Amino acid sequence: MTQEEIARLLDKLDPRQKVRLLTGATTWRTADEPAVGLRPMTMSDGPAGVRGESWDERNTSALLPSASAVGAMWDEDLAERLGALLAVEAKAKGVDVVLAPTLNLHRSPLGGRHFECYSEDPELTARTGAALIRGIQAHGVAATAKHYVANDSETDRLTVSVDLDERTLREVYLLPFEAAVRAARVRVVMCGYNAVNGTTLAESPLLARPLKEEWGFDGVLVSDWGAVRSTVPTALAALDLAMPGPESPWDNRLGRAIEDGRVPMAAVDEKVTRLLRLADRVGALHRSAPTDPAPSPGPVVEPEEPGALLRRAVAAGCVLLGNRGVLPLDPASLTSLAVIGAQAADPRVQGGGSAGVHPRHVSTPLGAFRETLAPTVRVVHAPGPALGAPPFLGGPGCHDPRDGRPGTLLRVLAADGAELYAGHRESGRQIEPPLPPGAHTVEISARLLPAAGGTWTFGVGGFGRMSLTVDGTPLVDGVFPRETDDPAVVHVNPPSQYGEIALTAGRPALVVARRELAEETGRAILVTAAPPRPDRATALAEAVDAARSADAAVVFVGTTQDSESEGHDRTTLALPGDQDALVRAVIAAQPRTVVIVNSGGPVEMPWREDAPAVLLAWFPGQEAGTGLADVLFGAAEPGGRLPTTWPAILADAPVSATRPVDGVLRYAEGPHIGHRAWLREHRAPAYWFGHGLGYTTWGYESASVTPSTETADEETAFTVSVRLRNTGGRRGREVVQVYLARPGSAVERPVRWLAGYASVEAAPGETVTAAVRVPHRALHHWSPRERGWLTEPGTYEVHAGPSAGRLPLVASVEIRSTGDGRFLGERFPGH
Repeated sequence: MTQEEIARLLDKLDPRQKVRLLTGATTWRTADEPAVGLRPMTMSDGPAGVRGESWDERNTSALLPSASAVGAMWDEDLAERLGALLAVEAKAKGVDVVLAPTLNLHRSPLGGRHFECYSEDPELTARTGAALIRGIQAHGVAATAKHYVANDSETDRLTVSVDLDERTLREVYLLPFEAAVRAARVRVVMCGYNAVNGTTLAESPLLARPLKEEWGFDGVLVSDWGAVRSTVPTALAALDLAMPGPESPWDNRLGRAIEDGRVPMAAVDEKVTRLLRLADRVGALHRSAPTDPAPSPGPVVEPEEPGALLRRAVAAGCVLLGNRGVLPLDPASLTSLAVIGAQAADPRVQGGGSAGVHPRHVSTPLGAFRETLAPTVRVVHAPGPALGAPPFLGGPGCHDPRDGRPGTLLRVLAADGAELYAGHRESGRQIEPPLPPGAHTVEISARLLPAAGGTWTFGVGGFGRMSLTVDGTPLVDGVFPRETDDPAVVHVNPPSQYGEIALTAGRPALVVARRELAEETGRAILVTAAPPRPDRATALAEAVDAARSADAAVVFVGTTQDSESEGHDRTTLALPGDQDALVRAVIAAQPRTVVIVNSGGPVEMPWREDAPAVLLAWFPGQEAGTGLADVLFGAAEPGGRLPTTWPAILADAPVSATRPVDGVLRYAEGPHIGHRAWLREHRAPAYWFGHGLGYTTWGYESASVTPSTETADEETAFTVSVRLRNTGGRRGREVVQVYLARPGSAVERPVRWLAGYASVEAAPGETVTAAVRVPHRALHHWSPRERGWLTEPGTYEVHAGPSAGRLPLVASVEIRSTGDGRFLGERFPGH
């Protein structure tokens, strides 16, 4: 649709109709307008999967590996294919806008939402995010780049002001968003809750410049849910759409501000124009098909069968941190395998918070290992000491008290106790129970058949008046006020209250939990039930016995819902509970031990140098088991490389602060985050950014630089050709990384910075050349005085290798000005 056609539609709307379009009609939908043939547009969270409009366990989704796992793939083609899968899911659920990708950075290893972001590096994040956007938008669904900008931690996230200098903002934190706009033509951008340099993002001039005015973003700029907290200042800013609805500071108050001249009609027209343009692009106008699909540098990626794609993605994101000849395990030579740890049977497949989905199914590692190995192989599971928060009520031994089916009974009651709704559910976690007229109380009940006798711990989560009884015995009864405005806590993960009671094995017990519904307290109810905790010494001894009597052992360790989730940052990188002791004990008992780390971000691994093999699985999504089985038994190579530098201990990390001081979080380190900070401080981490082993070895032989010419790719400054040889005994993939350095620079720069990367594959003994294109932006620096990008002429060092800490090849390139604003390179020999 042309600009003129959109203008004609705009002319059909009066001021009241225009204002109505600028606030969501519901939590997830925009308003319709029959006068111009506009239907509602539906939005859905999307980094992990497309949930749709409701939190309902009966509405399942394909669950992707966490964004940190996608970042670890260093594979834009695969990221684009995952984007195409999200688009297919979105269309099937009637979703027009997917709220992904998250383009914030891993600034601190303590970041609570680490799992939802790709990496610590702006270049890797930019390329990965742009690829996912292309995959989504090529199929007529809009992607959303979020959370604009410097929204890199969770502590006080609604009110914190992130203070940083202009160069750092431009070169580091804005760069992935710029790529989303310029390289992928993203259709929607979401602003964060935070402020930058004292101005909340919803009112910030950064929404106009650089986003719209410099980069040419012509889509819709939407608020994070609840981020609009004023009327006139946000309306005068470049924000276009306030979510959620139907209530917001832009409802009737915006209309009055227009009438009295505080907000010009032209500003409103600009916002509505963008909304209509988006509607046209996703097919929400006149029942039309989507128009103007986002361009792709190659053929449009067609969606694949979800299970096979997600299984492949698990292996592609797994990072083999260390291996002393243990992996891959040979299935033919195994007669027994010990599988240790609770996550083997119940892996953590996604992070906590608003982006969670109900997966179609979850392939568990324990189940997949048993299916992969021959029936004659004895697979023994020892869960080890208890870990983490109590599980949600449900699973084996839990039945609906009304019809006896496995699961729970959800009821909604009136103030007088009359039943307004009753329905069967699978678990005690109900984020959005139905709210019929007169709803006063939400109740979850179940008849539990305890598998073990002893002291059980039950909990109920929510706000306001809550109660929990077991066989009529009160365990929780009180009023628990809301103490936060964070929507992720209020609506998704409210705090729980706990009580204990002794139960007899095999003797049924009736569990009943209730919470009253009060204004501004959400409606989620979370009911948990934890059996007696096993004796620590006994659990460790059982794990050691299983490991010692097997041919090999696989130990699963990881984080919990309490330690990695939206809404709060971590305070430690230590593994919860007795997991370190478990790993040490198993390693001591079994020389063929593989430790698999199930986390979204860095954890401390004090046993890492003693472990025969360490494999990082991240939060691997619904195909966790099948994908890990492929890697463990050699059907697939672990393809991942670290997207984030991992410290040995938290104290070693050069940048770790997430807690504001007097409401301000200062990015005092400037552009030196991640591997840049480690290099600047001359510190050695446990594992460098870019590190990852495969099942073969590589020899780096030579590097040379070929400058671009006037007929070459306009975005490429020069190409680095890296020759390497597969020196191992198996075909493999290597990610060749190129970093730049500028010794003696007249401006402050990192010691080295990532400039480009490319992957290659080769058979044993084969030589292959990786062509790594270095874009002009890798040479630029932002000049606050000139208000623009500059390129410093002179000699740049070009370093190539497999990680930021191992760069065996060095070449040089001379960058000179042509006098017409362009810069060309002259090559020097490499070695």
